[in-house]
Amino acid sequence: MNTLGCISHVGRIALAVLLVAVAPAVAPAALTLPAAGRGVVGDGATLNTAAIQKLIDEASAQGGGTVVFPAGRYLTGTIQLKDGVTLRLEAGAVLLGSTRAADYRNLDPFTAGDGVPLGYALIVADGAKNVGIEGAGTIDGQGRELRAAQTPYTVRPFLMRWLRCTNVTVKDVHLANPGAWTLNFFQSRGITVERVTIRTRATGLANNDGIDLDSCDGAVIRDCDIDSGDDALCFKATSPLPSRNITVTNCKLSTKCNAIKLGTESLGGFENISVTGCTLSNIGMAGIALYEVDGGDLRHVAVSDITMDGVAVPISIRLGARLKVFRAGDQPKPVGTLRDVTIKNVRATGIRMIGLLVNGIPGHTVENLVFEDIELALPGGGTAEQAKIELAEKESSYPEFSMFGRVLPASGIYLRHARNMTFKNVRTTPAQADARPEKIFLDVEGVAPADFAPAAPAPAK
Repeated sequence: MNTLGCISHVGRIALAVLLVAVAPAVAPAALTLPAAGRGVVGDGATLNTAAIQKLIDEASAQGGGTVVFPAGRYLTGTIQLKDGVTLRLEAGAVLLGSTRAADYRNLDPFTAGDGVPLGYALIVADGAKNVGIEGAGTIDGQGRELRAAQTPYTVRPFLMRWLRCTNVTVKDVHLANPGAWTLNFFQSRGITVERVTIRTRATGLANNDGIDLDSCDGAVIRDCDIDSGDDALCFKATSPLPSRNITVTNCKLSTKCNAIKLGTESLGGFENISVTGCTLSNIGMAGIALYEVDGGDLRHVAVSDITMDGVAVPISIRLGARLKVFRAGDQPKPVGTLRDVTIKNVRATGIRMIGLLVNGIPGHTVENLVFEDIELALPGGGTAEQAKIELAEKESSYPEFSMFGRVLPASGIYLRHARNMTFKNVRTTPAQADARPEKIFLDVEGVAPADFAPAAPAPAK
């Protein structure tokens, strides 16, 4: 078929595949393959799984290209991206997840940190190179509808899942209503996520995280807007490989759970991670949560230039000994480390509990943490009885700020099992008088009270 002849018919087809060869020294001319007559229908009712998969397979076989969806509503079950293929959703295009459990596949089953089996996905790629999603359209997983169609609710698809991929780009699209996590990467390299909008908070479903990087190496997340029902940015290590070399900039985050979280699953650990210039609002749990509980090493993490308003605990840090594995064949590790972390230039208002909560465990200390230019607007109002509370160690518990209870014995900072901690211009301001001490330090070495800015007085009534 003549290439120019194909291009002349672009305006008459319902769906087109635009093939752009991937990165030779001189790129060949673009090739368009029409989808007319191939069963792809944008009516929101016809199941297009096989037809879309055929287009992806053909594009990859031609050396790579872009599958373009014009305006319409395209119903599908699991589709698998192959080498060199990008899906482009034009304005008005909606890729809809099927509401039938039988239409989904699980290419890599695993168990999440809370014991829930996961792995199904609407869009999946395994071992693929140079792949992605782009455009002004929407991917709607129809998670609420899928849940309503299942008793019990066992097939809970991620919206997108990238397994062991190289050079993945997701940009500009609107993502909504997943059955579980929205955008998940596992053991992948060369990831870019930019200008993506995620809306999952209104679904009422569990485990609908925003962006999850799991045992990945090399990622850039920037200019994203996330409002999620579970953790907004969640970095994991469910395998022995670490998540590392990750940069996050200029993101807007809101969530029922944690905004910036490392370590729900932390077997492989975390290193060389930078998060900067983010705005957090209406956070149900912690603004910044750094957790290492499964034997990995969390180190060389820097968080800076963060503003947050409406948050239970602005900064929550935990080194623990849950020591769990998440896939068959992996072996448990001994207790890991949490060290070499810098958190600076953080402004938190609307705090509901405590400003800074840091816990190691007996014999295993959190080490070499720097807190600089931190302003914490605390609620105050604590009582003398609350000041007597003794927190259990809970060495093997699931990591979360609430593991120690919703009422804490300190009003501003609780620090336990820690060494070599630097505080520069850390200021707490209570909204009302508080009978609890501002700071409690237990089993702590290398912290001087002079490192703190004087506590501001509660306003007079």
